[in-house]
Amino acid sequence: MPELPEVENTVRILRPKVVGKEIVEVEALDPKLGHVPQNLTLPARVLELLRKGKYIIFDLGERKLVLHLRMSGHLFWTHSLSEISKHTRLILRFSEGTLLFIDPRRLGTAEVVEEFSEPLGPDALGDLSFLDEALLKSRAPIKLWLLDQRNIAGLGNIYASEALFLAGIDPRRPASSLTKGEVAKLKDAIHRVLREALDAMGTTLEDKAYRTPEGESGDYEPQVYGREGLPCLRCGTPIERIELGGRGTYFCPRCQR
Repeated sequence: MPELPEVENTVRILRPKVVGKEIVEVEALDPKLGHVPQNLTLPARVLELLRKGKYIIFDLGERKLVLHLRMSGHLFWTHSLSEISKHTRLILRFSEGTLLFIDPRRLGTAEVVEEFSEPLGPDALGDLSFLDEALLKSRAPIKLWLLDQRNIAGLGNIYASEALFLAGIDPRRPASSLTKGEVAKLKDAIHRVLREALDAMGTTLEDKAYRTPEGESGDYEPQVYGREGLPCLRCGTPIERIELGGRGTYFCPRCQR
């Protein structure tokens, strides 16, 4: 379930490997991605590798290759064709190595566009001062507000849950109900959780879906996400799991108000 920390680390690791290099061959092993090689003119030099929210953008000049890893995707850099697995959906070959888009659940996307135009909100790692006014305008549960990429880009189920726990805010509360003090705590919590996860190279859950491009697991250990029934690490109360907007949401009923 790659979110901002996993995608950012992926980009940071791949940037020195691909920027300034040419994609010399593209192969779609999944028919759903067959349009990618059809819409690229090769060789294509990678001018820059960027992250926008949870999107990975290969800037090829007149065109951009935009990837979204979704639930189970990751990118893997290799020099051996033996690394190609049954879950490999797209292959980008460079003269110096090969990049594999591996995605067991086949939910990830790859598009060739002239300009990236997804309607994303401000980046979750950036200036969050806009939250003071933005949250006042919505009665949506704060957890769902944070998950809407049009509001704030990069947060997903894991780190929204973690940030709300750190800030001591019940995920069910209307966004507009937060006090100025609580909004300040939430802003600090979002940045703290994301930076800790970045330093830990992200989160690898039990399904082992996420790996860095070098094959390493993330070492971030969630305090509430995925810990239903286990004692809260602060107060010992069992962590609860509820459904919000069809998404599993984890929280401590005592610490989060």
